[in-house]
Amino acid sequence: MRITVPDHAGTDDTAPSYSGPEIDLDTVDLFDPALYATGDPHRIWHTLRRQAPVHRQTLPDGRSFWSITKYHDVNDVLRDHTRFTSSRGTLLSILGSQDPAGGKMMAASDPPVHTAMREPLMKVMSHRAMKERRPQIRRIVHRRMLAHLLDGGTWDIAAAAADFPMAFTGTLMGLPERDWPRLTKLTSMAIAPSDSEFQEGSAHGTLVAAHHELFDYFSRFVRRHPGGDDDLVGFLIGMEAGGRRLRHDEIVFNCYSLLLGANVTTPHAVAATVLALIEHPEEYARLLADPSLVPGAVDEGLRWSSPANHFMRYAVRDLELGGVRIKEGDALVTWLGSANRDEDVFPDPYRFDITRRPNRHVAFGFGPHYCIGAPLAKVALNILFEEIVRVVEEFRVAGPVAHLESNFVAGIKHLPLTARLRPGAENLLREALQDGLVAV
Repeated sequence: MRITVPDHAGTDDTAPSYSGPEIDLDTVDLFDPALYATGDPHRIWHTLRRQAPVHRQTLPDGRSFWSITKYHDVNDVLRDHTRFTSSRGTLLSILGSQDPAGGKMMAASDPPVHTAMREPLMKVMSHRAMKERRPQIRRIVHRRMLAHLLDGGTWDIAAAAADFPMAFTGTLMGLPERDWPRLTKLTSMAIAPSDSEFQEGSAHGTLVAAHHELFDYFSRFVRRHPGGDDDLVGFLIGMEAGGRRLRHDEIVFNCYSLLLGANVTTPHAVAATVLALIEHPEEYARLLADPSLVPGAVDEGLRWSSPANHFMRYAVRDLELGGVRIKEGDALVTWLGSANRDEDVFPDPYRFDITRRPNRHVAFGFGPHYCIGAPLAKVALNILFEEIVRVVEEFRVAGPVAHLESNFVAGIKHLPLTARLRPGAENLLREALQDGLVAV
């Protein structure tokens, strides 16, 4: 099947125009991590949404999966555990294997197990609970992000953002600060084992080594934890789910999941949103003129970047989706980046618009598995961009932009910038840093 795809996005409310080379859908490889580093998956997704919204890909080793690219189909798969299970694995990295965390980790379980784990955690991860951390997060923003602007040189905001969520998630979980750099590196190895910057040996070996070290770290950390609910790990240790305490392996798996989730969305949303604002200076001008637009800009940045690129499910029984017959046991991969560009849901989806309303993006997933860390991520992103707008007049790209080689995370790993500060911003930053000398 050969389809002509749009060569460029439209600039108004019309659909993109069609030109350029054809795409042979029989040769499309959405599994390949290199596509997301050097290619353009949006061209492929655009074609799939129009021509084959439920499309089967078979890998050379015989494994196969269905790509789900339309917004409402993606939501259908993610919301209904009675037809699409999470317990066999939720990421392409374990396609065809049985997830050892199935039924033990919140992200890889179905109700009632999932519900029993999620409900207690929602109380400590709620938006209200996270708002109480705003002063702490603002200090982290100044110290770990914006302090780089004072030297007037080139700032790799993507590299800085990679360490950003660990400062508040590590504190929330009670993890020692000396461990944060290695934990950040390990999560990068786990989500991008094919990326040469994070590889330690082969891609498979990197993934295995990262998982082994992370699980071993949390196993030891949980065993020596003093107890009490002063931090999130202590809360998991004392938490009851379904009328019982969590077992040791369940606590370890969920510690891993919480850390991985925090280090996936936030840093890559930061870099992608800043790059979008550079490429659309009229939108940044609107932010400078009206900082109350920051929440809308954050939501549009999340839609635009869709850092969690996919989630996978398995069909519980024979069924039909989008007019296609799916067999029991088939894997279905929902592409969130495609859903967030669906022309039937988002008018002019290739336009970055900080006042987009409504903006029902699925960057944090959808349904029962909607990211439990979303309130923390959104509070942190809103504070960061509030402060950026307060001090930065203009950003400029100062070197090559490097994308992550990963089929799970749509990310930018390097984005070198220079910044022109607003009048008086240098004094504001120095005062904020002086006020934030207390430990974060």
